[in-house]
Amino acid sequence: MKKLLLSLLFVSATVTAQTIDLNYYLPKNVSYNSNIPTPKSVLGHEVGEWHVTHDKLVEYMKALANASDRVVLENRGTTYEGRPLVLLTITSSKNHQNLEEIRENHIKATNDASIDVSNSPIVVYQGFSIHGNEASGSNAALAAAYYLAAAEGQKIEELLNNSVILFDPAMNPDGLQRFAYWANTNKANNINPDSNDREYHEVWPGGRTNHYWFDMNRDWLPVQLPESRARIKTFHKWLPNILTDHHEMGTNSTFFFQPGIPSRTNPLTPKMNQELTKEIATYHAKAFDKIGSTYYSEESFDDFYYGKGSTFPDINGGIGILFEQGSSRGHAQESENGVLTFPFTIRNQFTAALSTLEAAKNMRTKILQYQQGFYKNSRSSETNKAIVFGDEKDATKTNHLAEVLQRHQIKLHELKEDFTSNGKRFKKGYSYVVPMNQKNHRLVKVMFDVRTTFKDSLFYDVSAWTFNYAFGVDYADNVSLSKAGAEVTQLQPKQGTIQQKSSVGYLFSWNEYSTPKALNTILEKGLRAKVAMKKFVNDGNSYDYGTIFIPAQNQKLNGKELFDFLEKVANENHIAIKGVSTGLNEGIDLGSRNFEAVKKQKVAMLVGKGVTSYDAGEIWHLLDQRYDMKLTKLDTDYASRVNLDKYTTIIVPNSRSIDKNLVEKLKVWVRNGGVLIGYRNTVNWLSNRGFINVKFNKAKIDSVNNVSFENRSLQSGAQVIGGAIFEAKIDRSHPINFGYKNDKIALFRNTKQFIQADAKSFNNPIQYTKNPLLSGYISKENLKELKNTVPFKAGRLGSGRVIVFTDNTNFRGFWFGTNKLLMNAIFFGKLM
Repeated sequence: MKKLLLSLLFVSATVTAQTIDLNYYLPKNVSYNSNIPTPKSVLGHEVGEWHVTHDKLVEYMKALANASDRVVLENRGTTYEGRPLVLLTITSSKNHQNLEEIRENHIKATNDASIDVSNSPIVVYQGFSIHGNEASGSNAALAAAYYLAAAEGQKIEELLNNSVILFDPAMNPDGLQRFAYWANTNKANNINPDSNDREYHEVWPGGRTNHYWFDMNRDWLPVQLPESRARIKTFHKWLPNILTDHHEMGTNSTFFFQPGIPSRTNPLTPKMNQELTKEIATYHAKAFDKIGSTYYSEESFDDFYYGKGSTFPDINGGIGILFEQGSSRGHAQESENGVLTFPFTIRNQFTAALSTLEAAKNMRTKILQYQQGFYKNSRSSETNKAIVFGDEKDATKTNHLAEVLQRHQIKLHELKEDFTSNGKRFKKGYSYVVPMNQKNHRLVKVMFDVRTTFKDSLFYDVSAWTFNYAFGVDYADNVSLSKAGAEVTQLQPKQGTIQQKSSVGYLFSWNEYSTPKALNTILEKGLRAKVAMKKFVNDGNSYDYGTIFIPAQNQKLNGKELFDFLEKVANENHIAIKGVSTGLNEGIDLGSRNFEAVKKQKVAMLVGKGVTSYDAGEIWHLLDQRYDMKLTKLDTDYASRVNLDKYTTIIVPNSRSIDKNLVEKLKVWVRNGGVLIGYRNTVNWLSNRGFINVKFNKAKIDSVNNVSFENRSLQSGAQVIGGAIFEAKIDRSHPINFGYKNDKIALFRNTKQFIQADAKSFNNPIQYTKNPLLSGYISKENLKELKNTVPFKAGRLGSGRVIVFTDNTNFRGFWFGTNKLLMNAIFFGKLM
């Protein structure tokens, strides 16, 4: 048996039906309860023989829960594709009898550092395969769950008596299912480890992401996805002491466990957190040495962005641990370390899961006391201070930010009364007060953190995520807590209203976040709508650029039907619509040619090979989930054969190149009146192929002296803009900026495309300021070139328009503050 097991890693170039046994994964000299079903008895195949599909994985977890008094299964909700988000709570049968009391006592200890925790169970959250095509994690969960349910003896009893394990076997059900289908349908009887085989080359978009192609391991802090919301609810309910996050990396890699690179740890993470992480790492090392697997630590990855599973616990009193296993990306693949088999990757993940639990058991009291100290030190001394955020013209967007805070159990208060701070007006009903003296003061600081100086210049992920900038709300800190009204325990959306039935027409401002959804509903109904290109005053009420006018006459609905329909629109979208008694205004009148007709939009988007799936998914999610707009996804494989004439707008997310036949077809379509919207690298090929005239600045990097060969990559890495936030001034009279009330906007940027400003100022409706850096890292060379450039440009081509953005306005689904830029480009693109 030993020779057989060793051969699972190093196999010949062609393998026929690998023989796999559950004992390959399990610890030696352990007996197992025969009443507990093995994975094979339920799945019909051994762990690692096939890639487990999510439905089979859930089936097995249910079987364990039915057979074992150590396991309770909970369904916490569903994914976008309707798959259950299951969680297993695994502990001793004795602990299960008073589990809620254990949980309550655990939380009490985080509120009172004087409580003795020496006899309390430690809480460990084990999460597997948040990236669906990093499947060794979820497949290892099969063996790990079996071991925890079936193993017998003093060692397992001691572990389960002293710990509560929150076991999340598949953090990304939709992605796991997608990848399992791919790997299994391309598996041959004679397994071929040739990396050129189709099995190791997923079709676009791959299984990494969820249904809308989001990287869910970036959503722990923004919490915009159903999978994240279920997971975060569990996290805050229990406040686990350790959270493990099982991933995969390149096939030529071995195994990584944290700590990561020390200089890239967020300074808000306590030093003791990293010391404990390092001590836990000794348990991993010992376990891997025992089975002969190689590994490394502290040489890669980082703990800076708190929106990942391995870092989010660090700012919540726990210890997050990242595991990265070299990936077979199928059943067996050639690598620099020999042929890497799927079972071998599973065994490593299983080993890391158990070594974590061993560390948790042995370090239990120390880690529990660390958590107590964390929360004791987290409580702010600023007892009379608070932060305030809001938008006096956009309650919906403000509420969305408040929702994020409440999901993290951050206390909010109403604003007692209107006030002004640093020129920003905060309005009651449109603003919230966040007291600084609350349990996790550090988490509040993290969410609104502004940082422009760093110990290191390299980042694995973004260097800034400041939430008031991301949501585009006004913000004030160091505000007296006397501004706070009643605590908000349940958020209520602003009540939609419609004032008076009119024979002239109806007006609503474009400021609220949900107005694009309202306008789309109106246009889908076949009603006429117009947009104001100038400001005006009607019946004493001031209306800004972008106000929508719905004429009462020449509509398909009669007067009562129109009123009733618009009342429904107002209620569903939480907006205020006003019926007017006259078309005579101060400024432009309602019959003016400065009210431009807005047409029903038929939007398509290029997807598929050559297009970044993250960017495409964020756009799809925005239109489909938030604005209820139909979106046709045109795959680049066949888009050149499609009749494009039915579409008013085509969006091209980040892409480097597409088929030349499709390029020419798009050019003809634009000339005939279409609006083409391009993002990020798309700007380059649109410029190179004559769609739009764009000139770029390029940063001049000084020659590098005294840099060793060993450190050569650090210099180039320092020039990467991994994700930072910048200030731009805007011309609010330009259609791209309709709905914004301030003359400045915060933009997320992670590219080095610096478009030169036009000589005519009115062609620069969005332009970076002279000192644009708001938060995050950018090299001095890139910052010099970024100043006064433009992140947006619109041009004419024939009777159509080409609109380009250098950066993503929909980043990770939580950049609410710039979503309206895309919606303005869609609805008002022909006016630019």
